[in-house]
Amino acid sequence: LQLVESGGGLVQPGESLRLSCTTEGIFLRYYNVAWFRQAPGKGREGVSSISSIADFYTEYTDSVKGRFTISRDSANGWVYLQMNDLKPEDTAVYYCAASAQEPDLNEEDYEFWGQGTQVTVSS
Repeated sequence: LQLVESGGGLVQPGESLRLSCTTEGIFLRYYNVAWFRQAPGKGREGVSSISSIADFYTEYTDSVKGRFTISRDSANGWVYLQMNDLKPEDTAVYYCAASAQEPDLNEEDYEFWGQGTQVTVSS
């Protein structure tokens, strides 16, 4: 399963970005998917997760609740992360990952990873 992230970029504080996690075919719909991020000099942090097509359970880390929304396309399973009111502390490389295990924010549970997309929030 090859994951491809897109949608990153340079924005000012308060602006929005929408990240996409895609793959060939419809196989992603059978996996739980999460977004992780890694800021310079820091470890990787779980941002948000969404369960497979079955029930669309979602989870968010506290620092993004109310600002980020995770969703997925019911036809192909592609996953999106809408990021609003971005802050400089959101600056990081964002990765999507897929898991056949629990839809949590533990990176050890995710078997498949994309290469990441850079998000930079700066004035």
